[in-house]
Amino acid sequence: MTLPQIGDWHDFAGLARLQQERLPAVYAAAERSPFYRERGLAPLPEQPLTTKQDLRDAYPFGLLACDRADIATYHESSGSSGEPTASYYTETDWLDLAERFARKWTGIAPDDTMLVRTPYALMITGHLAHAAARLRGATVVPADNRSLATPYSRVVRLLHDLGVTLTWSLPTDTLLWAAAARVGGYRDFPSLRALFVGGEPVGPARKARIGRVWNAPVVEEYGATETGSLAGECAHGTMHLWADRAVFEVQDPDTGELRPDGRGRLVVTPLFRDAMPLLRYAIEDEVEVSYRECPCGWHLPAVRLLGRFARGGLTQLGLEELVFGLPDDFGVWFWRARVDGDRPRPRLGVEIEVADRWRTAATATLTAALRTAYPHVEPLVVPVPPGGLVPHRLLTATAEVMKPRGLFGPDEDWDRALRYY
Repeated sequence: MTLPQIGDWHDFAGLARLQQERLPAVYAAAERSPFYRERGLAPLPEQPLTTKQDLRDAYPFGLLACDRADIATYHESSGSSGEPTASYYTETDWLDLAERFARKWTGIAPDDTMLVRTPYALMITGHLAHAAARLRGATVVPADNRSLATPYSRVVRLLHDLGVTLTWSLPTDTLLWAAAARVGGYRDFPSLRALFVGGEPVGPARKARIGRVWNAPVVEEYGATETGSLAGECAHGTMHLWADRAVFEVQDPDTGELRPDGRGRLVVTPLFRDAMPLLRYAIEDEVEVSYRECPCGWHLPAVRLLGRFARGGLTQLGLEELVFGLPDDFGVWFWRARVDGDRPRPRLGVEIEVADRWRTAATATLTAALRTAYPHVEPLVVPVPPGGLVPHRLLTATAEVMKPRGLFGPDEDWDRALRYY
């Protein structure tokens, strides 16, 4: 199978032709899937959406379109929006997955050392970054963020001692590393040249703050376990959908209408998927898609990720922009907010972690910003001292690794004989 590469088309019309040429192969794969055989196939503009509930109902192999022996890996999503969904990939599928993730404008090269700090369990994220790094010849440091073997103190040591050049993590994790480095006395990470982030929306203000904290560009990635990477940033800061590897549509949440651009919920049809073809998969993420020329010359649609978390007319991204819009000197990295919607004028409680020196200024500045941005709520900003939201013990904890054993000495905790994690 020959996969398209950026530069194989020269305008959006060429991109559309590439998609149409690939669709017959997508439908041929779908015909081998029990789910689509039962549902029936129609031209893409008439094909019903495939929902997350469809994937759950078809668990585990109702969408399988190849022999079980050809499956290379099996995965399940995190279940952040409900029950997890199953997905599976062949070796050929994995080439497409790895190539999409590796499309970083900073590049991934053989002389890079890449720390992978996302789960290596059933979700695809850690395996995906690992495969992409190895595809480009880089050294991988598998620092799974769900493992007790790699607490923050150890991550910081690895970043420093190994001369890590690239990282892959949640945006929030990068600030936790910075806090752990500060507590641990680490000052210098000269080898780090880029931080790849994904898994949660990150606004311009937080992204810029992370870049200043680490003195390195922050490169955003967007995808899902069911699909792999769907979009990535160009050197000009635009998130581009990988529309040479999938057909993207946007569904209006009010009318249900699907169109190629605009604001709504993202719908995706992967173009190179053997094990588990998906036709018009409703991924449920709120996005805004536009077809406009970008200085990068990629001729791929631009996408803004709007996030899922909203309460009382507030969005997480909107609040985040105000928090990270505070001056750097205030040192506010960690926050949390809660809406009490039972009042005539909802109360918004916001806690920020801030040093005593800046607590009055930070509280007043953020309160004023919240009142301006959200006049319909009553903000209450509460400063807490450093360690109040992210305990120092979390930043300084050492690795807790123990192999199973049955024989203990008199001063050892033998309750851990069978509970070794």
